[in-house]
Amino acid sequence: MQSSSLRFAHTVQALGATARSLQLVVPGFRSPPRLVGVHRSIKRSPAGATVAVAVRGRPWPAVQADLIEGIIAANGLRSPAADRAREALWAAIAPAEPAPAEASPEEVVAA
Repeated sequence: MQSSSLRFAHTVQALGATARSLQLVVPGFRSPPRLVGVHRSIKRSPAGATVAVAVRGRPWPAVQADLIEGIIAANGLRSPAADRAREALWAAIAPAEPAPAEASPEEVVAA
């Protein structure tokens, strides 16, 4: 299993590439947030936005969701654009699903 830092970096790279392909602004990312007691924060400046996400002690899907929602928030997206972007961003980091196995002729006849 890879370290949480490496996992975070790979996820941020994949999300950033997808966000750019959607013509979205890619915020900076860091971990952990400087604010005590929060899982995600966003800091805006004239140079752009920085999304900070807590990784330690959290389920990985929660971290992924916070990264995605950070991109949505940094771009000020609202539905339906936010929904389309969310779908594309999740697809970029979802594990590839194996193709369904085709049934052999014998299995089809037996059914």
